[in-house]
Amino acid sequence: MPQSSIPPKAHKKLFEDLRYDIKKNKFLILLSAPAILWFVLFAYVPLLGLIIAFQKFSPARGILGSDFIGLKNFEFFFKSEAFLRVTFNTLFLNTLFIGFTMITSILIALSLSEINTKLFKRVTQSVVILPHFISWTVVALLCEALFTVDRGLINRVLAGIGMEPVLFYQNAKIWPGVLTALRIWQGAGYGSIIYLATITGFDKEMFEAARIDGATRMQTIWHLTLPMLRPTAVILLLMSVGRIFNGDFGMIFAIIGNNTMLLPTTDVIDTYVYRQLMEASNIGMSSAIGLYQSVMGFIMVMGANALARKLDADSALF
Repeated sequence: MPQSSIPPKAHKKLFEDLRYDIKKNKFLILLSAPAILWFVLFAYVPLLGLIIAFQKFSPARGILGSDFIGLKNFEFFFKSEAFLRVTFNTLFLNTLFIGFTMITSILIALSLSEINTKLFKRVTQSVVILPHFISWTVVALLCEALFTVDRGLINRVLAGIGMEPVLFYQNAKIWPGVLTALRIWQGAGYGSIIYLATITGFDKEMFEAARIDGATRMQTIWHLTLPMLRPTAVILLLMSVGRIFNGDFGMIFAIIGNNTMLLPTTDVIDTYVYRQLMEASNIGMSSAIGLYQSVMGFIMVMGANALARKLDADSALF
């Protein structure tokens, strides 16, 4: 009979330590119980539904009664003409979003950290954070007010100076830039909070010593602030990479909608899945695509973390 690799005494000590931790930290465990329950119900229990990705799912027959079809749902998506397009758009747009938003967040945090007037600093921070709380539906209405041909503010200004109007909603090439600008406007200020908190926690004596030695403000930022800010930036970047295969459905669908002229550069995996659900009601394929996104996101995180650990072990997540 095979023997367990863990001695019985180790099992006993493990349970004793567990009982001791529960007894000692019972109030902390009770405090965290709602969060643990939330993750169990909404993050782990739904994993049972992954079997739908391998079925020809029928709501009437349910998960247990639907026919098992293996990898045909994945095959349907991978062989479709939209596979490469939506995958590239998802990766390309998310790369733009993550890169430019992170850079802008760091710049905002550096700027706010250099402001000495407390009232002006608080007002400025509130102003740059405010766009995060504006719905994408409201942003879509603002885009219409700016970009439409006949009533848009931009085209009215262009017409006033004798220039030709820009057909924003008919030109797919300009929308990656437009969406990136909107994402920066919406998320960079909110993202700067973590960087600003990190900068606030730095040892002030190092900065004072650098100024005494004759370092300028820019030299202090370049040689002290940015190197010490790097581990935080890398960790946040790794966390963002985990969602790089998930398109921002709320943003893109609210602004782009079903405008077929803009799909070549704005159609991401999530909007494609939505259209498939609406047009074909193919729940199995939608589940397969969701599993594909999760697996690829996991691979991206593991790869990026391995690279970060190789370059700087202190900057890796694990």
